[in-house]
Amino acid sequence: MNEELQFILDSTKEAMQSAIEHLDKQLQKIRAGKASPMMLSGVMVDYYGAKTPLAQVANVNTLDGRTITVQPWEKSMMQPIEKAIIDSNLGLNPQNNGEQIMINVPMLTEERRRDLSKQAKAEGEHAKVGIRNARKEANDEIKKLKIDGLSEDLAKTAEADVQKVTDGFIAKVDHFIESKEKDIMTV
Repeated sequence: MNEELQFILDSTKEAMQSAIEHLDKQLQKIRAGKASPMMLSGVMVDYYGAKTPLAQVANVNTLDGRTITVQPWEKSMMQPIEKAIIDSNLGLNPQNNGEQIMINVPMLTEERRRDLSKQAKAEGEHAKVGIRNARKEANDEIKKLKIDGLSEDLAKTAEADVQKVTDGFIAKVDHFIESKEKDIMTV
């Protein structure tokens, strides 16, 4: 295979891999009934006038499967952190004991589990769209090379390789979603 085709295939794989990595991050934010520090990854705290990620102003850990602890590095940050968690619309109720903030993660209702499952499927569809867009861009590049003199056989082989890579990444997305749904629906 010529260098240009290899470059197209490699950059397509990179684009598809970044779609998978983004999906993984998004799925980690969807809670499955177990407490996880990732649940608070999107919380932004007002740190002396600047919006700052919670992980940069406090230590976030899980005490057990139902409790998250937030230990601010500065005592003065207790109130802003508590306010940020409440304002984040995660449905969590932080309790400040003066030393750290404790968050009890409530059990998920059946309806909430179904909603989270739908959310996971939607994230999977976004990832698939990203993968298909990468495939389309690769095929467009192959067509340009064909116009510039690439043989018909090489073009067909390259398009088949791109499709094979695409199928592999789509299968990964399906596996991620299936695994997350099983995690969400397990009581």
